[in-house]
Amino acid sequence: MSHGPNRSFLFAPGDHPRRAEKVLQVGADAAILDLEDAVAVAAKPGAREAVRAALARPRRCRGFVRVNAFGTEWCFADLHVVVGPALDGIVLPKLEDGAELVAMDWMLSALERERGLPPRGIEVMPILETALGFSRLGALAAQAKALGGRVKRLAFGAGDYTLDLGLSWGRAETELETARAAIVLHSRAAGLEPPIDTVWIELRDAEGYAASCARGVALGFQGRLCIHPDQVGVANAAFSPPPEEVARAERIIAAFAEAEAQGLASIQVEGRFVDYPIVERAQRLVALARVIREARESA
Repeated sequence: MSHGPNRSFLFAPGDHPRRAEKVLQVGADAAILDLEDAVAVAAKPGAREAVRAALARPRRCRGFVRVNAFGTEWCFADLHVVVGPALDGIVLPKLEDGAELVAMDWMLSALERERGLPPRGIEVMPILETALGFSRLGALAAQAKALGGRVKRLAFGAGDYTLDLGLSWGRAETELETARAAIVLHSRAAGLEPPIDTVWIELRDAEGYAASCARGVALGFQGRLCIHPDQVGVANAAFSPPPEEVARAERIIAAFAEAEAQGLASIQVEGRFVDYPIVERAQRLVALARVIREARESA
């Protein structure tokens, strides 16, 4: 996993300086300063400079910018203004065509060269949120992987997805299961990191949000898009392996190493059958716990 954990990505409107500053300090793994849906059309040009200024200030997390969709009149200028040494990543909404990723990579590569930045140091995180995008998910994930590390993971946007398909977005989110499973599956098949799960819009329903985060963990996501600072701690906790699970994973790894040295490849540990896939899962869990610990210690 890149640059520490990816448990929480917190949005804030790019044209609201106080909220933009706050979002960089509240403990999310990454902040997303938004130039798209959160900014009125008349305010979009001015918001770019506000975002660039916010990113230049001290912060506790990585800084991303959600630009306007590729086909809009604003996307190119968004990139031109915000790309610089303080930018960690671009969030690209409504991905539907792999050519958009190729063009984004080309534009960012040119800006990186022009501004003396590391090649492909700015990542792109596309959001899949339309019927057309999901119908092409396998090809889009493969194209994302082909860009040499520019795209590390995909994200799911349920708001536009449910609107586009005419779905009712219910508290149990059963209507999202197909899309969630698909984006996890195709991310893995393409060799990308696990994806980032959708926002939760019922801000007063903390219990529903916690349950939604737990479902995201069970379905194979590595983190969550957040729209309120209160959601960050819940997402960080949900997508961090519990200490008792980490301890058990360490015991499994140690016991299996001992058994393997004696020529055994399947054993029981504390009543649980253990073979190579179980050990690999335990190793991933321990590695994630290490990344989270290191990020906390360096904060």
